Amino acid sequence: QVQPVESGGGLVQAGGSLRLSCSTSRRTFSGYTVAWFRQGLGQEREFVGCIVESGVAEYGQGVVGRFTISRDNTKDTVALQMNNLKPDDTAVYYCAASDGTWLGGLPRKEWQYNSWGQGTQVTVSS
Repeated sequence: QVQPVESGGGLVQAGGSLRLSCSTSRRTFSGYTVAWFRQGLGQEREFVGCIVESGVAEYGQGVVGRFTISRDNTKDTVALQMNNLKPDDTAVYYCAASDGTWLGGLPRKEWQYNSWGQGTQVTVSS
């Protein structure tokens, strides 16, 4: 199994941008769907978006038009570009990977992912 490792979190003002990166310390992301989830304090983990190896991506409702997921298969990394950040985006952001094949669209549920990173904190100040 892959082992996702997140980087790039930090503190940013509202309206600013931040870029997170996910790499793997074991094996390769080849053949995996890679996703970003986030969890705010006292909240449930929320789907942010995911990307398959071909580059097709889907996003959660709260980030459409502001966040972009990209994938560099040569460097084996997945990035989450976050623009126009809001205080509500404050959360721990997790990278997750799935090697499953899913019917009915790309995987958007936590249980569909079998490898998780430790998370990186993103704090957006008002």
